[in-house]
Amino acid sequence: MQLMNTDVVIIGGGVVGCAIARQLSAYNLKTVLLEKEEDVCSGTSKANSAIVHAGFDAEPGTLKAKFNVIGSEMMEDLSKELDFPYKRNGSMVLCFAEEDKPKLKELYERGIKNGVKDLEIITGDEARELEPNVSEEVVAALLAKSGAIVCPFNLTIALAENAADNGVEFRFNTEVQNIKKIEGGYSLRTCNGEITSKYVVNAAGVYADLFHNMVSDKKIHITPRKGDYKLMDKEVGDYVTHTIFQLPGKYGKGVLVTPTVHGNLLAGPTAVDVDNKELTSTSAAELDDLTNKAMISVKNVPFRQTITSFSGLRAHEDGDDFIIGECEDAEGFFDAAGIESPGLSSAPAIGVYIADEIAQKEGVSKKESFDGKRIGIPHVAEMSFDERAALIKKDPSYGTIICRCEGISEGEIRNSIRRTLGARSMDGVKRRTRAGMGRCQAGFCTPRTIEIIAQELGISVTSVCKNRKGSELIIGDPKDEIGRN
Repeated sequence: MQLMNTDVVIIGGGVVGCAIARQLSAYNLKTVLLEKEEDVCSGTSKANSAIVHAGFDAEPGTLKAKFNVIGSEMMEDLSKELDFPYKRNGSMVLCFAEEDKPKLKELYERGIKNGVKDLEIITGDEARELEPNVSEEVVAALLAKSGAIVCPFNLTIALAENAADNGVEFRFNTEVQNIKKIEGGYSLRTCNGEITSKYVVNAAGVYADLFHNMVSDKKIHITPRKGDYKLMDKEVGDYVTHTIFQLPGKYGKGVLVTPTVHGNLLAGPTAVDVDNKELTSTSAAELDDLTNKAMISVKNVPFRQTITSFSGLRAHEDGDDFIIGECEDAEGFFDAAGIESPGLSSAPAIGVYIADEIAQKEGVSKKESFDGKRIGIPHVAEMSFDERAALIKKDPSYGTIICRCEGISEGEIRNSIRRTLGARSMDGVKRRTRAGMGRCQAGFCTPRTIEIIAQELGISVTSVCKNRKGSELIIGDPKDEIGRN
């Protein structure tokens, strides 16, 4: 039998891959996670609605329904263990016509079958009493008090950091090019060489079908489903307090309007099937469509306060459900494929399920040394005066504000680079600290952030990238520019 390099290889550093890694790190297994980008949370996990769905939308009996409800129930405790932002704000599904009330009732009954708690149907007037800015056309609404919002960046990063602290090895800039079955396991050819493993976990998002089809005769097919979003300034972050949905249609839940855990207002996503698994550009037509659909639910959405637009790709599998578990004709190969909405909500539960399946199959026990706690980066803007003063006394760099829009200090940026799986790019710093996510969209803080990254990593400012290699932000020698001025 060929000697394996490792016990488990996870392909993909999104929220699902990192959730699985964190759960596997509790077992006596050698686990390696491979990610083709320079950081975790670089795909769909960074560009989504940031919603923890209550679980009423998925068809009863589906994996989406099962893992959504379990994952949603896990999320609040997980946020306390791993120190990431979470808020149970509740959600509403709006009904605009009397003839559609049976559909709303059906959604309610579906939620009850799925085990969703605190569901009720309210009148249009009751909906407007809770949310004064919803449309006058609303005749009824499904209120789900267990709906919540979360920070998807911090969730994913927290899972990854905790996994790494408990022994999981993360290999970035490592793209898997081929997988083949070998005696006792699998051989994975990557851009950085070969790795062999007894088990493979396929959490590759829109690419999961490619890897599954390399080892299985039972083919699957994933269509990238692009969704555009508009993010509005914190000045209008309280325009609605619940997450506002429309009755689901052919392409899912439609356009939502929601607050974010960081105080912004978010609208989206649209739904357009595309062929390109890397197509994350927005278009004027799609953004106009988003605007028009959002206005159906919420009156006069303050789109003039939009500070950025973006898009993400959902991994829609032809079977319209998650594919989770060991592949029937490829022993030791575990899929976490077709993970579209409610994937973010389901991730913690998927992590537990896959990890437990592998541990049981391998017959390994949990580590006595496992520590499930993680402490995040302190944010001075959220501290009391005394807390801030104490932190600055300990480390004066927390007293220098680099990002004025979000109130992010130099200490937070340096912390984001120095910590476990620390940032190696501008986007890495942004996702960990929110530096550059405010009203000016990094217009003022970029030069100083580049300098800090260069200092911390011991590299030239010309080597600092936005994200992957090739996205360097400064070209040429800055000293030449200084000399000319």
